[in-house]
Amino acid sequence: QKVFRVIPQNDEHVEIINSLASNIEVDFWQPDSVALVRPKMEVDFRVEADLSLEVEDLLKESGVEYRILIDNLQAALDAQFDSKARTAGHSYEKYNNWEMIAAWTAEIAAQNPSLVSRSVIGETYEGRPMYLLKVGKSGPNKKAIFMDCGFHAREWISPAFCQWFVKEAVETYGKDTVMTTLLDSLDFYVLPVFNIDGYVYTWTTNRQWRKTRSKNPGSSCIGTDPNRNFNAGWCTAGASKNPCADTYCGSAPESEKETKALADFIREHVSTIKAYLTIHSYSQLLLFPYSYTYKLSPDNEELVSL
Repeated sequence: QKVFRVIPQNDEHVEIINSLASNIEVDFWQPDSVALVRPKMEVDFRVEADLSLEVEDLLKESGVEYRILIDNLQAALDAQFDSKARTAGHSYEKYNNWEMIAAWTAEIAAQNPSLVSRSVIGETYEGRPMYLLKVGKSGPNKKAIFMDCGFHAREWISPAFCQWFVKEAVETYGKDTVMTTLLDSLDFYVLPVFNIDGYVYTWTTNRQWRKTRSKNPGSSCIGTDPNRNFNAGWCTAGASKNPCADTYCGSAPESEKETKALADFIREHVSTIKAYLTIHSYSQLLLFPYSYTYKLSPDNEELVSL
C-alpha cells in the first residue's frame, strides 16, 4: 500500500482527483473527504498495492503534481511495534492495546487518589465501558476542561497523548508551578479512548479502520464517523450519507452510543466546562469551530487570542 501526496493546481486537477476517487477505493487522509479537496491544497491518500501503478499512471498522464509520501505502508506500520519499550505491561513509550489502557485507568486513579478519579460515562456499541478520568485537586466550584482522544480508531498517537498528558499532570504536580496552578484551579476530564470498539478492531483486524463498529440497517457496511455524528451542522459539508464512506454521519445525530454518552456528559456539566479539546492526528493543525461551514464562529477572535 502506498500513500500519495498531490497538490492540485486548479479546478481541473480537483476534478481528476474526484474522478479517481469515484472509480477506485481511495482512502483520504488529508483532507478526510474528497468533497473537501480544493486547488493548491496538500492532498494525501492511501491506495491498495495492486492499484498504485494505475494511480501513478493517471496522475502522470493528467499532469497532476504528486509524490509518494509512504512507499510501503505496511513496513511503516510494522515499525510501530518495534519499540524500545517492549514491556509486557502498560508503557508510555509504546502503543498500548485497549485492555492495557483500561487497566491503566484504574491503576493511575488508585496510585493518585488525591488527584485522579475514574468513572464510566457510558458504554460502546459492543458493550465496553467508556472510562473517564477526572484530574485535579478537589475544591469547591471548580471549572473544567474536557479532553478526549481516540475518536478515529486508527489515530493511535491520539490515545497515547491522553495517557501521556495524565502522566505529566500527576508527575509534575507540586513540582511544576504551571501544572500545579492548573490542577489546583481546574479539573481536567480526560477520555483516553472515545471510539474503543474501533480501536480494538485496528489492533485485531484492520489497522486502517476509522469509524465506530455499529451495524447500519439496510447496509452491509459497518460503522459511523463519530466526529460527524453530533447535532451540530449534522450531515452537511464534509460528511457523507453513504454508510460505506469513512465520513458517514450516521442515521441521525447522536445515533452512536458513544457520541450520545459524550454529548450527555457535556450537557450535564455544561455550566462548569469552559473548554473542550479533541485530540486527533495526522495533520499538524490547530482546528477550531466550525468544520461544517467556512464561516468563522462568533468567538473567533477570542479563540485566536487563546
